[in-house]
Amino acid sequence: MTAAISYADFEKVDIRVGRITRAEPFPEARKPAFKLWVDFGGEIGEKRSSAQITKHYNPEGLIGRQVLAVVNFPPRQIGKVLSEVLVLGLPDADGEVVLIGPGQEVPLGGKLF
Repeated sequence: MTAAISYADFEKVDIRVGRITRAEPFPEARKPAFKLWVDFGGEIGEKRSSAQITKHYNPEGLIGRQVLAVVNFPPRQIGKVLSEVLVLGLPDADGEVVLIGPGQEVPLGGKLF
């Protein structure tokens, strides 16, 4: 069973839309992953992340894709990459990550509410 949280708790999680501007293989990662650079627009700017999304995506195909990410977690060192945001996804039937993004183009930095 999922633990209940208050709406105030939910409001603390800052989920924004950004555009992947750069993606590279991350061979130093323990599990196959990519290094990502995501632009959230003026207020937040470009942030780095890493994501284990190699089953469904390739670096070239990620460029320009809009994604949702948590932007207010503290940075986390993942191997040689300082991950500044958590890019969000859902598992497919095999447990492989599928990225979450808006169904149509939206302004960068838009907040999920």
